[in-house]
Amino acid sequence: MEMTVKGAADLLKGAKDVLILCHQSPDGDTLGSGYGLYFCLKKLGVRARVLCPDEIPELFKPLLRGYREEPFDPALVVAVDIADAKLMGRLCAQYGDSVDLCIDHHISNTGYARRLLLDREAAGTAEVIFALAKEWGLAPDPHLADCLYTGIATDSGCFKYQNTTPRTHRIAAELMEWGADAAEINRAIFDTKSQGRLAAESALIRSIRYFCGGRLAVAVMDLATIAEAGAGPADFDGLTALPRQVEGVEIGVTLREREPGFFKVSVRTSRYVDASALAARLGGGGHIRAAGCTVRGTADEAVETIHQLAKEFLH
Repeated sequence: MEMTVKGAADLLKGAKDVLILCHQSPDGDTLGSGYGLYFCLKKLGVRARVLCPDEIPELFKPLLRGYREEPFDPALVVAVDIADAKLMGRLCAQYGDSVDLCIDHHISNTGYARRLLLDREAAGTAEVIFALAKEWGLAPDPHLADCLYTGIATDSGCFKYQNTTPRTHRIAAELMEWGADAAEINRAIFDTKSQGRLAAESALIRSIRYFCGGRLAVAVMDLATIAEAGAGPADFDGLTALPRQVEGVEIGVTLREREPGFFKVSVRTSRYVDASALAARLGGGGHIRAAGCTVRGTADEAVETIHQLAKEFLH
């Protein structure tokens, strides 16, 4: 059942103990939205906690400032920025069938939750959390603003992706008025690289292979390459756009081996191919210009699977 912002706001305000779920391989939007919602609920006097299936990257640890873990049996389970229950990772077995409310912006949302607050026009789920904060009439708060700004900036590619709308800029401006440190957030996320990150970029660039007359670029990071680079998991976050950035490439794909024979696939497109539709053919989904799925097999088999599928979309 799809809900309005007011309906979701009333449901959350009337709840007692709210468990907020983030997706696996957490990014700035799921974390900014999750902790943003947490701080909103605390202002309303609602007890809440955030649960993430994977380790939170150091880059986003500042979002946890002021967060306090409180154990309780949840009365309401809320998923943020999770389009499909399987994206909960290790939490799916426990919560996949018991999500009371999903707050999301993905057009590929599978409708797995009992209730759904979905804004298909939002650049990030953090825009939807902002709408809830406004509905509740919460006073401006700098740390809450940092959480929501982080989510929006991350999912809009620092406001340069096609999903960025005039409303996105207006919300970002208001969050800055609330006290969001936009310059520092953008510097930390987009302009700062660890040595491990540079090693990861170098390894990924060397792995790129071109197909379909240069319109398809595929980068492969298998376990051996990752180990050789000596980079940590967080160092690979945000690298998925690199293959698409090559001139003439319409579809850029990054294959990252998570465990032997199991590749996480990130699809990015430039102008006319629907990345979500392509990923859906392999059981995934996402946005028009950014989507993901998983592929099993060897590295060469995974590349060939992507190659054959991409040819259909580029025809």
